Amino acid sequence: MNSRLSTKGQLIIPKEIRERHGWRTGAELEIEDHDDYIVIRLTDVAPETTLDELFGCTGYKGPRRSLEDMEAAIARGAQESH
Repeated sequence: MNSRLSTKGQLIIPKEIRERHGWRTGAELEIEDHDDYIVIRLTDVAPETTLDELFGCTGYKGPRRSLEDMEAAIARGAQESH
């Protein structure tokens, strides 16, 4: 499959390829240059997330723990394993 570079430096990716990869208008693509070839792939853009949306994502159902509690538990676990 061939494509041609426009006078503005734009490359048209054939419809068949765009559809196969699910690339829609406005998709952000990453271009990797390798001397004699390039790699084009969809940029992995994670949606914006708030801190409130992340609370509870670990599945932990117990009481909240402080950083000091967690560090102490890690230290105890390390001592027990050695």
